[in-house]
Amino acid sequence: LVNMEEKVEVMRGTTAQITCMYTSDEGIGGTTIEWLVTRSGEEKAIYFQDSFHTKTEPNTPYNDRISVKRTGAEEVVLTINNVQLEDEREFICRIKSLTDGFGAGSTNLRVFERPNFPTIEGRTEIGTCQVKNGYPKPNITWYRNNTPLRSVEVSSSTTTESTGLFSVLSKLSLNVKKEDKDADFYCEATYLLPGFSGMSETAHINITVLYPSTEIHVWVESPKGKIKEGDTVVLRCSGNGNTNVNISEADVKVLENVSRQNSGVYQCTSFDMDTLEELLNTTTVFVNYLDAAVVTPRENVSMAMGQEVEATCNALSSLQTQTVWLKDGEEVSKGHILNLKAQSLDTAGTYVCVVTVPEIEGMETSSSLRVFVKSECNEQWVTYPTEEETVVLSCHARGYPVPTITWDTQDGQKQSDPNVNLVNYLIYLNGVIIAVIIICILLLAILGSVLYFLYKKGKICGRSGKQDLIERKVRWKRPFT
Repeated sequence: LVNMEEKVEVMRGTTAQITCMYTSDEGIGGTTIEWLVTRSGEEKAIYFQDSFHTKTEPNTPYNDRISVKRTGAEEVVLTINNVQLEDEREFICRIKSLTDGFGAGSTNLRVFERPNFPTIEGRTEIGTCQVKNGYPKPNITWYRNNTPLRSVEVSSSTTTESTGLFSVLSKLSLNVKKEDKDADFYCEATYLLPGFSGMSETAHINITVLYPSTEIHVWVESPKGKIKEGDTVVLRCSGNGNTNVNISEADVKVLENVSRQNSGVYQCTSFDMDTLEELLNTTTVFVNYLDAAVVTPRENVSMAMGQEVEATCNALSSLQTQTVWLKDGEEVSKGHILNLKAQSLDTAGTYVCVVTVPEIEGMETSSSLRVFVKSECNEQWVTYPTEEETVVLSCHARGYPVPTITWDTQDGQKQSDPNVNLVNYLIYLNGVIIAVIIICILLLAILGSVLYFLYKKGKICGRSGKQDLIERKVRWKRPFT
């Protein structure tokens, strides 16, 4: 029993595989396999195989293009390379055995070939040209890109008006091609006048030539330049043809709020319903990313006076990054490493790490690190009060954030009496500002003393301050008396 497919369809120039499945009680050793090809009812052997040898029949179109391979205990495959139109025939698989006799099956090989790309010639009539009321009869000549067109492409008709003058109508008919989309057409009328010839030329016209696309282009319309996460990406697809079809929503793909997962190859496929031609092209989209900045150490840092600490700031990015450290809005360090040394309490504060991508404007991330500097309490003096003597103790501390002062007794007990547990919070201004204020106060005091001295000596207000006041009083009242 032999089973085969009814038909196998392939493109010309490709490889065809025809499978022959059979059943036999004798196994591989007692089976003979023969392949034949038939056309118009005539069978011709092309391959033979038994338990001893295999043979490809010579002097056939298949002796160097076929091979047979056993793919199973009871299955063989005939492979035909470089299939041609002449191979569209019926292929027969014949199986012989000593006990079962023989069986046969057949498969029809169908061969196909895609036709060349179709062309559209466009409309045939380009335009008409008319000149009226001339005598003798004017002549009309058509031009394409300043080249006269043959008369076979032009049909003219002449009308004799009631006045006896001639009117000529000329029509230009062409099978236009794609190249004519940029052509310049016009007509010229020539006529005779006494002693010379005259000429008139029409305005130049262009024609619209419709033709299908032969390729399509895909590109990122926006944003221009590199893409970052969060952007809205607009992809556009367009063919190089000229058709009546306007750009539709299918020609544009919008990706909103993109992330790195949107990176990849995007393919646009166009199918022309008139030519049944499918075109495709691709473009690659890469979304750049910048992860959140990570500062190490991640916890707040507490430093003793003189202690050194190294902090790092890193952010994973697809592009080169730049890192700066800021404190109170001012840059204190460049690079992802910040080295701190608690030389004073001014080292304390909040340090902000800002990571930017120079190639893309607005692409940045930041993180912060809070640094505390432990204040030191130094013993200034020791007093030995007598019994029932009142002693006022003061303790000044400077730190960030605002330090808390607690009074302890010698035995380690905290004092809760409000008269004993006295805490003063002092905010120290910058020493330079204090010095400037003091100098200004001194200058004002000196200026006041000098003015008062001159006033007493009568150097400012005439002979005396009192007389000056009287004279002023009179002088101000004179205009009103």
